Amino acid sequence: MELHVRSEIRGSALWLVIDRPKERNALSAEAIRGLLEGLARAESDPAVRTVVVTGGGDRVFCPGADLSAMVGDGVWASHVGRRAYGELLVRLSSCEKPTIARLNGHALAGGLGLVLACDFAVAGETVELGTPEIDRGLFPMMVMALLQRQLGRKRALWLVTTGERLSAREALAWGLLSEVVPIDRLDEAVTRLCEKLGGKSQAVLALGRRAFRTAEELPLAPALEALSLALSVNVSLEDAGEGVAAFLEKRAPVWKDR
Repeated sequence: MELHVRSEIRGSALWLVIDRPKERNALSAEAIRGLLEGLARAESDPAVRTVVVTGGGDRVFCPGADLSAMVGDGVWASHVGRRAYGELLVRLSSCEKPTIARLNGHALAGGLGLVLACDFAVAGETVELGTPEIDRGLFPMMVMALLQRQLGRKRALWLVTTGERLSAREALAWGLLSEVVPIDRLDEAVTRLCEKLGGKSQAVLALGRRAFRTAEELPLAPALEALSLALSVNVSLEDAGEGVAAFLEKRAPVWKDR
């Protein structure tokens, strides 16, 4: 059976590589399942501190769904597949470990959705991003849910209705990317970010990222109330005590991840 997603351990990071060169790393049902299984593995393994999602090769990160498979499927099977993709976006967005999209090539349609669902996105400077579905008689319905949350109304509508692509620098300016680097420095930049995140208290990171997601969906007053409760939990953690002690003693903290 063809392996659509490869898993690689690099240091304390789990790399999930969509590896379908003939299909330009298009998302198949097997690829979605492989990514979901990889996220579950990362969350269950304390040695894994970050997750990197990327495409195989050096031309395409992911162009979205495998349209050839979509044509062959029945209506119900196609719907189930789309729901699985939605589950993947939710799981990426709520993963207990920090997630990083490594854009080795263009991220389009559902591939852009993967980028938006990750916490961070580092791209080579030749990369393009967009939602070209409109030119195929389709509309980026599911990716739109993330675009609505990360872009202003007019920019989100412009992107999904025109089908135009953004350069990496434009996407960075719009807030869709975390960092843009020369393509030959991509792995260096991703590794540096993995090491930076991996060196933090994993308990505090998980708590803080969960609170971040909760607060961004709430009006100001309820958000502040939720965050005050999260802070009360934070200061009670063993790692919070270690962090303060290390600061006062002018030494590096030794995290217990609890």
